[in-house]
Amino acid sequence: MPKAYWIAHVDVRDPERYKDYVATAKPAFERFGARFLARGGAFEAVEGRGRGRNVVIEFPSMQAAKDCYNSPEYQAAKAIRQEVAEAEMIIVEGYEG
Repeated sequence: MPKAYWIAHVDVRDPERYKDYVATAKPAFERFGARFLARGGAFEAVEGRGRGRNVVIEFPSMQAAKDCYNSPEYQAAKAIRQEVAEAEMIIVEGYEG
């Protein structure tokens, strides 16, 4: 079964309040086996529009990634994020070739 990934591009408007999002999302990430591969480090936009923060989170499966996103824990965090940041996020299945 292939792994799956959340890929998010985020512009944070309120860094202090964004910390509340991170803290609120943590239980969902722990529950569904999330592992952060990239979390807001340095980047270079080589094509298209870049955002200030880029995140890649690995999950054990597509189902785990979707279940995490739809979980009550993450939905509570998402409500905070939407107040303090602008984001684009996708869930993509990993390649096992």
